[in-house]
Amino acid sequence: MAIVPEFLIKRIYQKGSLKKTDNGASVVLKNVLGPGFISGFNYVQINDVVYESKDVKFITNGQELKGDEVSESNPVAFRLGQIGTLIMTGNDSVKEGVNKIIISAMNPEAGTVQLNLEDNV
Repeated sequence: MAIVPEFLIKRIYQKGSLKKTDNGASVVLKNVLGPGFISGFNYVQINDVVYESKDVKFITNGQELKGDEVSESNPVAFRLGQIGTLIMTGNDSVKEGVNKIIISAMNPEAGTVQLNLEDNV
């Protein structure tokens, strides 16, 4: 299993991309590390609100996938330079000022990958 340093993983998150939506939030990811796959979304947490994989959509390359549809048997390619938007629905979680964000996803080579971030709105 590959170990990816946290400072590299954090580079995937597009700083300033956290947005409040009508029924949740959205963030943008950009693969700056190299070609790879996402084999699952465990959860996304913004402040105290946890969005389970069923409450997450991943939109990339014109393809929209529900978080619980992405799995080891149905991974999504995430190529170098590729941009994806995570949309979380179900709860209002974004506040003015600093927001704490945790994105927990799966990668076939690295296993569970967790991004611990902060972003301002």
